[in-house]
Amino acid sequence: MKIADLVAAMERIAPCALAEPWDNVGLLLGAAAADLRGPVLLTIDLTEAVAHEALRRSCGAVIAYHPPLFDPVRRVVDSNEFGRVAVSLLGAGVAVYSPHTALDAAPGGMNDWLADGLIGPQDSGGGGDRRALRSAAVLPDTQEIKVVTFVPRGSIDAVRNALASAGAGIIGNYEACSFAAPGRGTFLAGAGASPAVGEVGRFEETEELRLEMVCSKRALPLALETLRRFHPYEEPAVDVYELVPRPSRAIGAGRRITLDHAASIDELAARLKRYLRVPVVQIARATDKPVERIGVCPGAGGSLAPMALAEGCQLFVTGEMKHHELRAAVSQGLSVVLAGHTQTERPYLPVLAERLGRELPGVQAVVSVEDREPWVAV
Repeated sequence: MKIADLVAAMERIAPCALAEPWDNVGLLLGAAAADLRGPVLLTIDLTEAVAHEALRRSCGAVIAYHPPLFDPVRRVVDSNEFGRVAVSLLGAGVAVYSPHTALDAAPGGMNDWLADGLIGPQDSGGGGDRRALRSAAVLPDTQEIKVVTFVPRGSIDAVRNALASAGAGIIGNYEACSFAAPGRGTFLAGAGASPAVGEVGRFEETEELRLEMVCSKRALPLALETLRRFHPYEEPAVDVYELVPRPSRAIGAGRRITLDHAASIDELAARLKRYLRVPVVQIARATDKPVERIGVCPGAGGSLAPMALAEGCQLFVTGEMKHHELRAAVSQGLSVVLAGHTQTERPYLPVLAERLGRELPGVQAVVSVEDREPWVAV
């Protein structure tokens, strides 16, 4: 098995296209073509202690939720923690992959997992409605472009098959996908033309089919060249439309939960403490009334608090917020529960390990024992 297989599995779990524009996700260290030797170590932060653990356990890769490579790096030397980590892991052939906000946004990812702690798993059949606070828009690369041409009925199969051979018409696991609608085309062939139908100098009207097929931008040049080669007309009419991404309410930044039954903030805080196994959470109350709509975001979710307000949320659950973000939210009627930045992230790692094991049978995914908070409460 190759590192590329691990990358592909993570892409199925958390497509990199779902990450925030500012983020740095994907394979950050290592060679995709290299063999994956040993277990895969899962961690929130890639510290020196975690790197030493990866070497001690003969791991072939580390999945670090927080990207260890984020800001521009001018040199990789052993005078700082990242340099020491990178040098040691690269020297041992250990790859590093980071999913970060892609894993937050994906179905069954960290957002959904944190929401489960408040209303129960999505497949449990109850608990309430949920959707992304900010829906992600996705567009498969095979459906970036729509190619439209107009073909005599007798030539439709030849043109469709030719376009399909050039990479057009792929939708998911289906190939040669197309749509054809009848119509009437007109033209007047001028001097020097060689019309496939009708005569030069005479206005013609003919039965045609409007043929539509999706295509990737990468395959478009070949598709257009192939279309012209197999189209019976000397000058085929061709339209090229750029398609826009389609938003999905199930994926994206944060989650908005609508409870089946209103609950008190204290009750919801208690649920969260049990779920995360933390001894304490912080509550900033805007009201003592029971709430029905909750915004959720693991980690540092302060930037999504205004969106939660706009979506009618009465409570916002996240890991941490800046003081002024918190004050602004409460002043506008949004209560807040803070459960700790990585406390709302780290308990998801066993879930990710299980999912990765299903995607890559035979590969052992293990959660780091050295990954922990950089502080202790006294």
